[in-house]
Amino acid sequence: MSMAWKQTGQSLVYSLFNPFIKLLIKLGVTPNMVTVMGLMLNILATVIFIFGAEKADRNDHSFVVWAGLTILIGGLMDMIDGRLARLGNMESDYGALFDSVLDRYSEMIMFLGICYYLIAHDFFLSSLFAFIALIGSVMVSYTRARAEGLGAEAAVGVMQRPERILIISISALLTGAASSIFGAEYKIIVDWLPMSLFEPITVFTFPIFILAISTNITAVRRLLHARKVLDK
Repeated sequence: MSMAWKQTGQSLVYSLFNPFIKLLIKLGVTPNMVTVMGLMLNILATVIFIFGAEKADRNDHSFVVWAGLTILIGGLMDMIDGRLARLGNMESDYGALFDSVLDRYSEMIMFLGICYYLIAHDFFLSSLFAFIALIGSVMVSYTRARAEGLGAEAAVGVMQRPERILIISISALLTGAASSIFGAEYKIIVDWLPMSLFEPITVFTFPIFILAISTNITAVRRLLHARKVLDK
């Protein structure tokens, strides 16, 4: 996603949410409260994944859909808290740190739920890619933070947190659509493959595979970029 498109998208979202944010300011809601709400929503999404793993059939994709919707709303909290801090003149160094720490907890907890769900329903390879995506997601953020702590700007690459949340939540929602269109038990099987080539859950798991690759590439790009800056 180019910087221009990203800024355009953010401006559009902010214009939609500004009236709501102004209401939060009047009600005395702080950015930290919104950040905590985002964490709680990601915990709820993980509970939904775990419940779906334990109670639902393998072909019941409704829990993936509900978890995806919850993750999407939690991601919106991450946009609102920063905007709330700016519009309400509540920005602080500790607030920025608090937001970053809870964002990392939110993401790791979310991936815990995804991995649990996939393992429980025998999507072992997909669960492995989800774990690799978790590693990449953490390292994308850590590499930038560590580099900037040493005085090097390292915001290069794609798959930052907003993009990751959008990909996971939207793919989860589209899984429900695929299940309705094709049927929950629909499969395309190729004899030489150890897994089905396509089934509704693939709409959710394939983007996770893309995340596993792209997040780690971004982390390495940031590391190499930081080396160039620091060597100067």
